[in-house]
Amino acid sequence: MKAKTLSLLAAGALFVVSCGTTNTYQVLSKSNTQTGGTAKFTQKGNEVVMKLDITNLTPGIHAVHIHEKGDCSAADGTSTGGHWNPAKDDHGKWGAEHFHMGDIGNLTADQNGNAMLTFKTDKWCLGCTDESKNIIGKGLIIHASADDFHTQPTGNAGGRVGCVEIK
Repeated sequence: MKAKTLSLLAAGALFVVSCGTTNTYQVLSKSNTQTGGTAKFTQKGNEVVMKLDITNLTPGIHAVHIHEKGDCSAADGTSTGGHWNPAKDDHGKWGAEHFHMGDIGNLTADQNGNAMLTFKTDKWCLGCTDESKNIIGKGLIIHASADDFHTQPTGNAGGRVGCVEIK
């Protein structure tokens, strides 16, 4: 009986460890564009993977940032506030000496306006109690232009053409 109980406990623990949380959201068009697609966030262990599949962008390079508020109600996406920056750091390129937790980087749309980006980090979580890591309640913004990684506080990324409420 004891061996059976231990086997069941071990199997249960393995199941819990192998499970993850996945949330998929539709990208809402902003600023009179037709931007669309999906944003998928998966947490497995201490790592969050974000997979973006964006459509109807202007061909070229577009910045992607996590913003302070998960509110896409404004027609121009400004209801999401500024970049998510719990450490009050300078804007920059992810992994550099200074960057916001929301400074993801750029994605490139092909001639048909389609773009994909996969981003992995252990600096985020989905619904944890650490507010310096938790992205639930934040907004994801696709910008009209590229992030230059220098201009404060936005990277000179232009208007907001796509928005996701991360819930």
